[in-house]
Amino acid sequence: MKKDIETFQAKSSLIKRLVAVTIMMTIIVPVTLIAQAGKTNFSGNWTLNNEKSTLPQGGQAGGGGMRMGGGDFVATQETNLLTVVRTRTGQDGQSTTSTMKYTLDGKESLNTSPRGDSKSVATLAPDGKSLTIETSRTMDMNGESRTMKSTEVWKLTDEKTLTVSSTRQGPNGEVKANMVYDKK
Repeated sequence: MKKDIETFQAKSSLIKRLVAVTIMMTIIVPVTLIAQAGKTNFSGNWTLNNEKSTLPQGGQAGGGGMRMGGGDFVATQETNLLTVVRTRTGQDGQSTTSTMKYTLDGKESLNTSPRGDSKSVATLAPDGKSLTIETSRTMDMNGESRTMKSTEVWKLTDEKTLTVSSTRQGPNGEVKANMVYDKK
C-alpha cells in the first residue's frame, strides 16, 4: 500500500510539471510569435540598382556610392541580429570582404573592417517597418585620427526592393544618398 501511494505521488508530481510546462508554452510561444510578426526581415542577396538610386557625385561604379555603403551585399536577419556581408573590388583589382553585425535592440555593436573600427546602434522603428543604423567610425588618415558619423535608414518598398537612405558628414558638409536595391 505504501508503494502504491509513493508511485501515485511520483506520477502526480510528473503530471503537474507537464501541465505547468504546457500552460507556459501556450502562453509564451504565441506572445513571442506576435512580437516577431510585425518586424520586417531584411534578409536577402541585394544588388544596387544605379538607375533608381540617387548617389552623391562620383556615385557610379565604385565612386561615392561605394563609400556610402553602396554595392551588392548579402543580409541575414535572425531574431535580434542583422549580419551584412559586402565584397568590394578595389582599384588594384583585389577583392575585400567585410562582415558587419548589428544587434536590433538599440545596443551598441562594434565592428572591425579595413576602413577602421566602427560603433553602431541599430534600432527598429516601433512599427517594425524600418531600421535605422547610426554609425561612428574612427579612421587614421595621413597620421591624423578622424571620426566619421553616418546614419542609414533601411525600408522595404516591397518584398523585392530595399531602399537605404544614408547621410554622412563629408569634408564639404553633409552628403546624402538614396540607394535602391533589387533582391536577387
